[in-house]
Amino acid sequence: MKQYNVIGLMSGTSLDGLDIASCSFIEEAGNWEFKIQQAETISYTNEWIKNLTVAPFLSSDELRQLDFSYGNYLAVKTLTFIEKNKLNPDFIASHGHTIFHQPEKNFTLQIGNGTQMAEILKLPVIYDFRALDISLGGQGAPLVPIGDQLLFKDFEICLNLGGFANISFDLQGRRMAQDVCPVNMALNFISQKEHQEYDHNGQMALKGKINSELLKTLNNISYYHIDPPKSLSREWFESEFLSILLKFPISNYDLLHTITEHIAFQISNSFRIKEKGKVLITGGGAHNAYLMQRIQALTNLNIEIPDHDLVDFKEAVVFAFLGILRMRDEVNCLGSATGAKHDSCGGIIANPKKIA
Repeated sequence: MKQYNVIGLMSGTSLDGLDIASCSFIEEAGNWEFKIQQAETISYTNEWIKNLTVAPFLSSDELRQLDFSYGNYLAVKTLTFIEKNKLNPDFIASHGHTIFHQPEKNFTLQIGNGTQMAEILKLPVIYDFRALDISLGGQGAPLVPIGDQLLFKDFEICLNLGGFANISFDLQGRRMAQDVCPVNMALNFISQKEHQEYDHNGQMALKGKINSELLKTLNNISYYHIDPPKSLSREWFESEFLSILLKFPISNYDLLHTITEHIAFQISNSFRIKEKGKVLITGGGAHNAYLMQRIQALTNLNIEIPDHDLVDFKEAVVFAFLGILRMRDEVNCLGSATGAKHDSCGGIIANPKKIA
């Protein structure tokens, strides 16, 4: 039996904040169990929201500076979290924050310099989990499926509703996965036009009605007709999805109602690979009661929403787990999920300098 205590860090495309999860993992005879010890979401200040939002438009020198600044931010917040909760982690596994993700052009960039973090925290930091898979011809995403496979075996499907929805499932002995459609990235964008950070329980969507033409246009987006593996990005959202929304001069409530229906339809469509079974749903979108109602109405599968900590911190937990697999030099990225030439063990290990 081997035990690990690891902190996982996750920052998603919806800019909700930094998720920090301290987790314990036990491995025995190839079986894994985990427990979330402490977890917290640190909301970004307006300054950091601005910094991360404009990052794609920075010069290379400015982006390098932001990489170090954000690494410093992550380290300081993690150090405060460790001290407050009196933790003694073995190491840190950090997803960073995605600035660019263009696998079709063979590059992806997550900022949050791991070397900088390791020096501040005086702990090993594993970061840059996606680049190796990209170099192997993969999408660099989704990375979570290996965690779904080893940590959540009781579920036929695992679905996470973050900025984008991503799904994973076993099919004939292989773990398959894909990004499904925008979720919080789209809903939050429209909600903020109503001066709300998000659509609480879908209450604003419920005030609107479906625009059939918009729904049809969204469902006809070419991405949905491409075979997996495939992944989505902020760049795709802005050029392919948002550009459609801006062409429809309808109320924000109608936009939210139609987008919610679109999300539910695309997700239920992705469930058709399974005739029966349980679906684990996590991520911020799982808190949207109306969206959950619409998804359940369109499928015969049994939807299960776990406890609050797992809903909000599953991706941080899985990145902690990916870090463990990296430290063990075991596969932590599945080619069947990303389209890479083969499975791989991604992530750079940054160790703090030893003091002579």
